[in-house]
Amino acid sequence: MLFEEYQYFNYQFPEPQYLGAKHTLLPWINQYIPNNVTTAIDAFAGSQSVSFLFKQLGFKTLTNDFLNFNHQIGLSLIENKKDILTQNDLKLLFQPASKKQYFELIENTFTDIFFEKSEAQFLDNFRANISLLDNSYKQALAFTVMNRSMTRKITMGHFGHTQALVYANNPERVKRNRSLIRPLKEIFEEILPKYNKAIFDNKRDNQSYHQNVLDLIPTLKKVDLAYFDPPYCDSHADYQGFYHLLETYTEYWKNKEFVNGIKRYEPQRFSGFDKKRDVIASFEKLFEISEEIPHWLISYNNRSYPGIEEFEKLISKYRTVKVEAKTYQNGRGGKGSVAGSQEILFICKPKKVHFISLKQQENLVNEGF
Repeated sequence: MLFEEYQYFNYQFPEPQYLGAKHTLLPWINQYIPNNVTTAIDAFAGSQSVSFLFKQLGFKTLTNDFLNFNHQIGLSLIENKKDILTQNDLKLLFQPASKKQYFELIENTFTDIFFEKSEAQFLDNFRANISLLDNSYKQALAFTVMNRSMTRKITMGHFGHTQALVYANNPERVKRNRSLIRPLKEIFEEILPKYNKAIFDNKRDNQSYHQNVLDLIPTLKKVDLAYFDPPYCDSHADYQGFYHLLETYTEYWKNKEFVNGIKRYEPQRFSGFDKKRDVIASFEKLFEISEEIPHWLISYNNRSYPGIEEFEKLISKYRTVKVEAKTYQNGRGGKGSVAGSQEILFICKPKKVHFISLKQQENLVNEGF
């Protein structure tokens, strides 16, 4: 087939509204993807834009995120090969729910913080009905589209503030963004077709994981490329704070406290990559356990901790490193992507031309070679 490597590029990734999302940088990142990749992992997948690129390139795509709402995007757009939400599915989702245990979490927790009461009740009702869909991919798609609808409705697209209803009652704000006052059902129905059209089969058995990356990597075999896009420590690393509502909605927590003005869940999940006290040790462990993967691409930011030179030295213990940088001309939200800051890409290759992992070297020694 002529231009076979581009056959899946007719499918468009639905544009996210996510701090740190790489969808605008995909052509740049794509330049540095090595040849002869069969299997690739997007280990801190977030919005799944890089995973979607891998899927378009025809790779067997492994995607992972330790937050469940991101995992649902992976299930719906990366692992899913064919299932879409139909009009009959929408009837199920929008009908009055009968499962009483689901009725009140969003209403009781977030009314008058992010939503008026009627919208909070709508969200609880929709959440109760997701289980009526007949397979996990449709259910994941329902989560994905509703979670995206919520970021469309809430000013700034995240939940780390308490200004949602203030701005929704500001006529000047509404002029600039009418979604602030639109019903969630209307937003959902508007954006759903973009998600349905993004689902395709690249003839690979792609997989979406929901684990801490340090637990996942040792279980994987025969991965050619790892893309690491960790939280930018000391920049905009608090994804659990920014997107706590989406995680609460997906998990429908029954064992959490909801703290402070935004009602963030507590305790948070342990990352290992978002606090200065943990991050260097976590990177060292990540690079050690990724030793069997020959090629790494690592996204970073020049405002992150550790600094670029220190981080390059850390990587250099394990790989030959080339550093590329791209300057943000316009701010995209978050401390790490303000105008003038730089997105950094570390291109990491094996130190030996003929790659032999440490485990393989040890086996050769044990066998007398």
